[in-house]
Amino acid sequence: MRLLKLVPDNTNIGFVRVRFVAFVITALLTIASLAVVGARGLNMGVDFVGGLMIEAKFQTVPQLDAVRSNIDGLGVGVSSLQQFGDPKTVSIRLPIPESSDEGATNAVVSKVSASLVKQFPGVTFTRYDTVSGKVSEELIQNGVLAVVLAVLGIAIFSWLRYEWQFGVSTFVAIVHDVLMTLGFFALTQLEFDLNIVAAVLTIIGYSINDKMVIDDRIRENMRKYRQMDMKALIDLSVNETLPRTVMTSVTVMLALGALLLFGGHVLRGFAAAMMLGIVVGTYSSVYVSSSLLITLGLEPQRFSAKPKESRPDAERVGPQP
Repeated sequence: MRLLKLVPDNTNIGFVRVRFVAFVITALLTIASLAVVGARGLNMGVDFVGGLMIEAKFQTVPQLDAVRSNIDGLGVGVSSLQQFGDPKTVSIRLPIPESSDEGATNAVVSKVSASLVKQFPGVTFTRYDTVSGKVSEELIQNGVLAVVLAVLGIAIFSWLRYEWQFGVSTFVAIVHDVLMTLGFFALTQLEFDLNIVAAVLTIIGYSINDKMVIDDRIRENMRKYRQMDMKALIDLSVNETLPRTVMTSVTVMLALGALLLFGGHVLRGFAAAMMLGIVVGTYSSVYVSSSLLITLGLEPQRFSAKPKESRPDAERVGPQP
Protein backbone atom coordinates (compact mmCIF):
# COMPACT_ATOMS: atom_id res chain seq x y z
CA MET A 1 0.00 0.00 0.00
CA ARG A 2 1.29 3.42 -0.92
CA LEU A 3 2.18 5.61 2.05
CA LEU A 4 0.45 8.95 2.53
CA LYS A 5 2.83 11.86 1.99
CA LEU A 6 1.66 15.36 2.82
CA VAL A 7 4.99 16.80 1.70
CA PRO A 8 6.55 15.46 -1.53
CA ASP A 9 10.06 14.01 -1.54
CA ASN A 10 12.91 16.32 -2.49
CA THR A 11 10.98 19.41 -1.44
CA ASN A 12 13.15 22.49 -1.85
CA ILE A 13 11.37 25.55 -0.44
CA GLY A 14 13.47 28.67 0.07
CA PHE A 15 12.49 29.56 3.62
CA VAL A 16 15.56 31.71 4.21
CA ARG A 17 14.75 34.02 1.28
CA VAL A 18 11.69 35.37 3.10
CA ARG A 19 13.28 35.56 6.55
CA PHE A 20 13.15 39.37 6.71
CA VAL A 21 9.45 39.33 5.82
CA ALA A 22 8.91 36.69 8.51
CA PHE A 23 10.85 38.79 11.03
CA VAL A 24 8.71 41.85 10.28
CA ILE A 25 5.47 39.84 10.55
CA THR A 26 6.65 38.30 13.81
CA ALA A 27 7.56 41.69 15.28
CA LEU A 28 4.23 43.23 14.24
CA LEU A 29 2.22 40.30 15.67
CA THR A 30 4.18 40.44 18.92
CA ILE A 31 3.63 44.19 19.29
CA ALA A 32 -0.07 43.77 18.43
CA SER A 33 -0.44 41.02 21.04
CA LEU A 34 1.18 43.15 23.73
CA ALA A 35 -1.06 46.09 22.76
CA VAL A 36 -4.23 43.97 22.93
CA VAL A 37 -3.24 42.49 26.29
CA GLY A 38 -2.46 45.97 27.63
CA ALA A 39 -5.66 47.51 26.26
CA ARG A 40 -8.23 44.78 26.95
CA GLY A 41 -6.49 42.62 29.52
CA LEU A 42 -7.13 38.94 30.11
CA ASN A 43 -10.49 37.64 31.23
CA MET A 44 -9.13 36.00 34.36
CA GLY A 45 -11.08 33.07 35.73
CA VAL A 46 -11.97 32.50 39.34
CA ASP A 47 -8.70 30.61 39.75
CA PHE A 48 -6.80 33.89 39.47
CA VAL A 49 -9.14 36.65 40.66
CA GLY A 50 -10.85 34.81 43.49
CA GLY A 51 -14.55 34.78 44.26
CA LEU A 52 -17.57 32.58 43.58
CA MET A 53 -18.44 31.48 40.05
CA ILE A 54 -21.81 29.91 39.19
CA GLU A 55 -22.45 28.51 35.74
CA ALA A 56 -26.10 28.68 34.65
CA LYS A 57 -27.63 27.21 31.48
CA PHE A 58 -30.91 28.79 30.34
CA GLN A 59 -33.60 27.34 28.07
CA THR A 60 -33.43 30.39 25.79
CA VAL A 61 -30.87 33.14 25.33
CA PRO A 62 -31.31 35.36 28.42
CA GLN A 63 -31.13 39.12 28.69
CA LEU A 64 -27.99 39.71 30.74
CA ASP A 65 -29.38 42.94 32.22
CA ALA A 66 -32.39 41.04 33.56
CA VAL A 67 -30.17 38.33 35.04
CA ARG A 68 -27.89 40.94 36.60
CA SER A 69 -30.81 42.85 38.13
CA ASN A 70 -32.18 39.62 39.59
CA ILE A 71 -28.89 38.70 41.28
CA ASP A 72 -27.89 42.19 42.43
CA GLY A 73 -31.26 42.48 44.19
CA LEU A 74 -30.43 39.53 46.44
CA GLY A 75 -27.81 41.36 48.49
CA VAL A 76 -25.03 38.86 47.81
CA GLY A 77 -22.68 41.37 46.17
CA VAL A 78 -22.18 42.96 42.78
CA SER A 79 -22.34 40.34 40.04
CA SER A 80 -20.27 40.06 36.87
CA LEU A 81 -21.83 38.14 33.96
CA GLN A 82 -20.43 36.68 30.79
CA GLN A 83 -21.88 34.37 28.18
CA PHE A 84 -19.76 31.24 28.34
CA GLY A 85 -19.41 28.63 25.63
CA ASP A 86 -22.77 29.37 23.98
CA PRO A 87 -25.30 32.23 24.28
CA LYS A 88 -27.55 30.18 26.59
CA THR A 89 -24.80 29.56 29.16
CA VAL A 90 -23.90 32.39 31.54
CA SER A 91 -20.97 32.57 33.92
CA ILE A 92 -21.97 34.46 37.09
CA ARG A 93 -19.20 35.82 39.30
CA LEU A 94 -19.80 36.99 42.83
CA PRO A 95 -17.53 38.06 45.68
CA ILE A 96 -16.66 35.53 48.36
CA PRO A 97 -19.18 35.59 51.25
CA GLU A 98 -17.94 37.31 54.41
CA SER A 99 -18.06 33.95 56.14
CA SER A 100 -15.97 31.89 53.77
CA ASP A 101 -17.00 28.50 55.13
CA GLU A 102 -18.71 26.01 52.84
CA GLY A 103 -22.11 26.53 54.44
CA ALA A 104 -22.14 30.26 53.64
CA THR A 105 -21.08 29.56 50.06
CA ASN A 106 -23.79 26.93 49.61
CA ALA A 107 -26.34 29.38 51.02
CA VAL A 108 -25.38 32.00 48.41
CA VAL A 109 -25.55 29.42 45.61
CA SER A 110 -28.96 28.22 46.79
CA LYS A 111 -30.26 31.78 47.05
CA VAL A 112 -29.11 32.70 43.54
CA SER A 113 -30.40 29.42 42.11
CA ALA A 114 -33.85 29.77 43.64
CA SER A 115 -34.20 33.36 42.45
CA LEU A 116 -33.13 32.59 38.88
CA VAL A 117 -35.34 29.50 38.62
CA LYS A 118 -38.31 31.60 39.69
CA GLN A 119 -37.72 34.23 36.99
CA PHE A 120 -36.28 31.92 34.31
CA PRO A 121 -38.04 28.55 34.48
CA GLY A 122 -35.96 25.64 33.24
CA VAL A 123 -32.56 27.15 34.09
CA THR A 124 -30.02 24.58 35.32
CA PHE A 125 -26.76 25.03 37.21
CA THR A 126 -23.91 22.89 35.95
CA ARG A 127 -21.19 23.82 38.43
CA TYR A 128 -19.85 26.39 40.84
CA ASP A 129 -16.30 27.17 41.98
CA THR A 130 -14.95 29.24 44.80
CA VAL A 131 -11.38 30.46 45.36
CA SER A 132 -10.17 32.79 48.08
CA GLY A 133 -8.19 35.91 47.25
CA LYS A 134 -5.03 34.56 48.92
CA VAL A 135 -5.16 31.32 46.96
CA SER A 136 -5.80 33.15 43.68
CA GLU A 137 -2.78 35.40 44.28
CA GLU A 138 -0.59 32.35 44.86
CA LEU A 139 -1.94 30.72 41.71
CA ILE A 140 -1.05 33.80 39.64
CA GLN A 141 2.48 33.86 41.02
CA ASN A 142 2.99 30.13 40.52
CA GLY A 143 1.52 30.20 37.01
CA VAL A 144 3.73 33.08 35.86
CA LEU A 145 6.76 31.49 37.53
CA ALA A 146 6.10 28.16 35.80
CA VAL A 147 5.93 29.76 32.35
CA VAL A 148 9.01 31.96 32.87
CA LEU A 149 11.13 29.11 34.24
CA ALA A 150 10.03 26.82 31.41
CA VAL A 151 11.08 29.36 28.75
CA LEU A 152 14.40 30.18 30.42
CA GLY A 153 15.19 26.52 31.12
CA ILE A 154 14.60 25.53 27.51
CA ALA A 155 16.71 28.43 26.22
CA ILE A 156 19.60 27.49 28.54
CA PHE A 157 19.33 23.85 27.47
CA SER A 158 19.55 24.84 23.80
CA TRP A 159 22.56 27.03 24.59
CA LEU A 160 24.40 24.19 26.34
CA ARG A 161 23.26 21.49 23.91
CA TYR A 162 24.27 23.36 20.76
CA GLU A 163 25.66 26.89 20.53
CA TRP A 164 24.57 30.19 22.10
CA GLN A 165 22.86 31.18 18.84
CA PHE A 166 20.49 28.23 19.18
CA GLY A 167 19.59 29.30 22.71
CA VAL A 168 18.80 32.87 21.66
CA SER A 169 16.75 31.82 18.62
CA THR A 170 14.80 29.29 20.69
CA PHE A 171 14.10 31.88 23.39
CA VAL A 172 12.84 34.42 20.84
CA ALA A 173 10.60 31.87 19.11
CA ILE A 174 9.05 30.53 22.32
CA VAL A 175 8.41 34.01 23.74
CA HIS A 176 6.69 34.80 20.44
CA ASP A 177 4.51 31.66 20.78
CA VAL A 178 3.49 32.54 24.35
CA LEU A 179 2.69 36.17 23.50
CA MET A 180 0.58 35.10 20.52
CA THR A 181 -1.46 32.88 22.84
CA LEU A 182 -1.95 35.68 25.37
CA GLY A 183 -2.94 38.09 22.62
CA PHE A 184 -5.51 35.60 21.31
CA PHE A 185 -7.14 35.30 24.74
CA ALA A 186 -7.11 39.05 25.25
CA LEU A 187 -8.76 39.55 21.85
CA THR A 188 -11.44 36.85 22.25
CA GLN A 189 -11.92 37.39 26.00
CA LEU A 190 -12.11 33.65 26.55
CA GLU A 191 -11.71 32.77 30.20
CA PHE A 192 -8.07 32.51 31.23
CA ASP A 193 -7.70 29.97 34.02
CA LEU A 194 -5.37 27.20 35.16
CA ASN A 195 -6.40 25.06 32.19
CA ILE A 196 -4.98 27.73 29.87
CA VAL A 197 -1.75 27.90 31.87
CA ALA A 198 -1.47 24.14 31.33
CA ALA A 199 -2.13 24.73 27.61
CA VAL A 200 0.62 27.38 27.45
CA LEU A 201 3.11 25.02 29.08
CA THR A 202 2.06 22.27 26.67
CA ILE A 203 2.53 24.66 23.73
CA ILE A 204 6.04 25.44 24.99
CA GLY A 205 6.79 21.72 25.15
CA TYR A 206 5.45 21.09 21.66
CA SER A 207 7.32 24.07 20.21
CA ILE A 208 10.62 23.05 21.74
CA ASN A 209 10.18 19.50 20.47
CA ASP A 210 9.67 20.84 16.94
CA LYS A 211 12.63 23.20 17.23
CA MET A 212 14.94 20.51 18.62
CA VAL A 213 14.26 18.26 15.64
CA ILE A 214 15.20 21.04 13.22
CA ASP A 215 18.20 22.14 15.31
CA ASP A 216 19.51 18.57 15.44
CA ARG A 217 19.30 18.32 11.67
CA ILE A 218 21.06 21.68 11.29
CA ARG A 219 23.85 20.48 13.55
CA GLU A 220 24.20 17.22 11.62
CA ASN A 221 24.41 19.08 8.32
CA MET A 222 26.91 21.56 9.76
CA ARG A 223 29.15 18.61 10.57
CA LYS A 224 28.55 17.02 7.21
CA TYR A 225 28.79 20.04 4.90
CA ARG A 226 31.43 22.25 6.51
CA GLN A 227 31.87 24.45 3.43
CA MET A 228 28.20 24.83 2.50
CA ASP A 229 26.75 28.32 2.56
CA MET A 230 24.72 28.79 5.74
CA LYS A 231 21.59 29.90 3.90
CA ALA A 232 21.58 26.76 1.76
CA LEU A 233 22.31 24.62 4.80
CA ILE A 234 19.36 26.04 6.76
CA ASP A 235 17.01 25.53 3.81
CA LEU A 236 18.28 21.97 3.36
CA SER A 237 17.77 21.14 7.05
CA VAL A 238 14.27 22.62 7.27
CA ASN A 239 13.16 20.89 4.07
CA GLU A 240 14.52 17.55 5.27
CA THR A 241 12.47 17.77 8.49
CA LEU A 242 9.41 19.36 6.86
CA PRO A 243 7.49 16.07 6.28
CA ARG A 244 7.82 15.18 9.96
CA THR A 245 6.84 18.71 11.05
CA VAL A 246 3.74 18.84 8.84
CA MET A 247 2.58 15.32 9.67
CA THR A 248 2.96 15.87 13.41
CA SER A 249 1.12 19.20 13.28
CA VAL A 250 -1.76 17.81 11.21
CA THR A 251 -2.30 14.76 13.43
CA VAL A 252 -2.24 16.87 16.60
CA MET A 253 -4.65 19.37 15.04
CA LEU A 254 -7.08 16.55 14.20
CA ALA A 255 -7.08 15.38 17.82
CA LEU A 256 -7.51 18.94 19.11
CA GLY A 257 -10.32 19.59 16.62
CA ALA A 258 -12.23 16.63 18.03
CA LEU A 259 -11.59 17.92 21.55
CA LEU A 260 -12.79 21.39 20.56
CA LEU A 261 -16.02 20.08 19.03
CA PHE A 262 -16.92 17.32 21.46
CA GLY A 263 -14.97 18.07 24.63
CA GLY A 264 -17.51 20.53 26.04
CA HIS A 265 -17.11 24.18 26.92
CA VAL A 266 -14.90 23.40 29.91
CA LEU A 267 -12.14 22.19 27.56
CA ARG A 268 -12.91 24.59 24.73
CA GLY A 269 -10.43 27.22 25.87
CA PHE A 270 -7.70 24.62 26.35
CA ALA A 271 -8.27 23.14 22.89
CA ALA A 272 -8.41 26.57 21.23
CA ALA A 273 -5.16 27.62 22.91
CA MET A 274 -3.46 24.40 21.83
CA MET A 275 -4.62 24.71 18.21
CA LEU A 276 -3.35 28.27 18.01
CA GLY A 277 -0.10 27.20 19.64
CA ILE A 278 0.46 24.41 17.11
CA VAL A 279 0.03 26.82 14.18
CA VAL A 280 2.16 29.57 15.71
CA GLY A 281 4.79 27.13 16.98
CA THR A 282 5.17 25.48 13.57
CA TYR A 283 5.48 28.90 11.90
CA SER A 284 8.12 30.11 14.36
CA SER A 285 10.11 26.87 14.05
CA VAL A 286 10.23 26.97 10.26
CA TYR A 287 10.44 30.68 9.48
CA VAL A 288 11.78 32.42 12.60
CA SER A 289 13.96 30.25 14.81
CA SER A 290 16.02 28.62 12.05
CA SER A 291 16.54 31.73 9.92
CA LEU A 292 17.47 33.76 13.00
CA LEU A 293 20.64 31.64 13.30
CA ILE A 294 21.97 33.35 10.16
CA THR A 295 21.31 36.81 11.60
CA LEU A 296 23.10 35.78 14.80
CA GLY A 297 26.20 34.84 12.80
CA LEU A 298 26.25 31.05 13.10
CA GLU A 299 28.65 29.47 10.60
CA PRO A 300 29.57 25.81 9.96
CA GLN A 301 33.30 26.53 10.38
CA ARG A 302 32.69 27.87 13.90
CA PHE A 303 30.66 24.90 15.04
CA SER A 304 32.67 23.32 17.86
CA ALA A 305 31.42 19.72 17.77
CA LYS A 306 33.23 17.37 15.39
CA PRO A 307 32.25 13.84 14.38
CA LYS A 308 34.44 11.03 15.64
CA GLU A 309 34.77 9.48 12.18
CA SER A 310 34.95 11.48 9.00
CA ARG A 311 32.68 10.42 6.19
CA PRO A 312 33.78 10.45 2.54
CA ASP A 313 31.38 13.26 1.71
CA ALA A 314 32.11 15.32 4.82
CA GLU A 315 33.86 18.04 2.89
CA ARG A 316 31.45 18.15 -0.01
CA VAL A 317 30.60 21.64 -1.10
CA GLY A 318 26.87 22.15 -1.18
CA PRO A 319 24.93 24.06 -3.80
CA GLN A 320 25.15 27.80 -3.63
CA PRO A 321 21.92 29.83 -3.42
